[in-house]
Amino acid sequence: MDLGLEGRVYLVTAASRGLGFATARELVADGARVVVTGRVQETVERAVDELGGPGRALGVVADNAAPDTAQRLVDAATANFGRLDGALISVGGPPAAPVSEATDEQWRDAFESVFLGAVRLARTTARALDEGGCIGFVLSGSVREPIGALGISNGLRPGLAMAAKSLANEYGPRGIRVLGLLPARIDTERVRELDALSADRDATRAGHEARIPLRRYGRPEEFGRVAAFLLSPAASYLTGVMIPVDGGALHGI
Repeated sequence: MDLGLEGRVYLVTAASRGLGFATARELVADGARVVVTGRVQETVERAVDELGGPGRALGVVADNAAPDTAQRLVDAATANFGRLDGALISVGGPPAAPVSEATDEQWRDAFESVFLGAVRLARTTARALDEGGCIGFVLSGSVREPIGALGISNGLRPGLAMAAKSLANEYGPRGIRVLGLLPARIDTERVRELDALSADRDATRAGHEARIPLRRYGRPEEFGRVAAFLLSPAASYLTGVMIPVDGGALHGI
């Protein structure tokens, strides 16, 4: 299948590693160009090199929570590549803590990054998009089911999913699609770090795998291929949906 990505340009935030990088790699492999972000210059530069260098990727050190980030990224895309066709908005996960123990400061910091920063990026990106553009949010299985010890994520992700659904309704008449992806146990550094919080990391992973119908963690490239398809013109009649990439882990339909 030709996804129609040749020559198109996408913002991919938090893309120096993990799910963002996996998506950027799939977009570039199908002919797109990308603006990738991260918080550390060295890792951003390494990601650009691995994506094919300046002709295929532009790296920008950025924090989603900063008020000027959204416009900086849109301006970078249009200045360097001459257009913008969409964005995959991802952020690092908030700190692990039960709702009963998370501090006010942790909630405020996570809201600025996970929620407000993401909405600001979507609004700003949408102003630069023409018909056929797409905005994707990397959310979490916590949109549908709470995850133990991730109380802040459980609180914020469902609200962001509903904001994405609302934006799909608002931008749909302009021909702009908005959707979300719900990864579960994908084998990224973030998930390995969460497993390591337990007394026995290997036993924790084995327990999670036993509850996944496919009996394994997902691979980052499996997520990246789904995300690239959803952002592409090949998915032109999909909007307002939340797509699990979870090996069947979520229990609802």
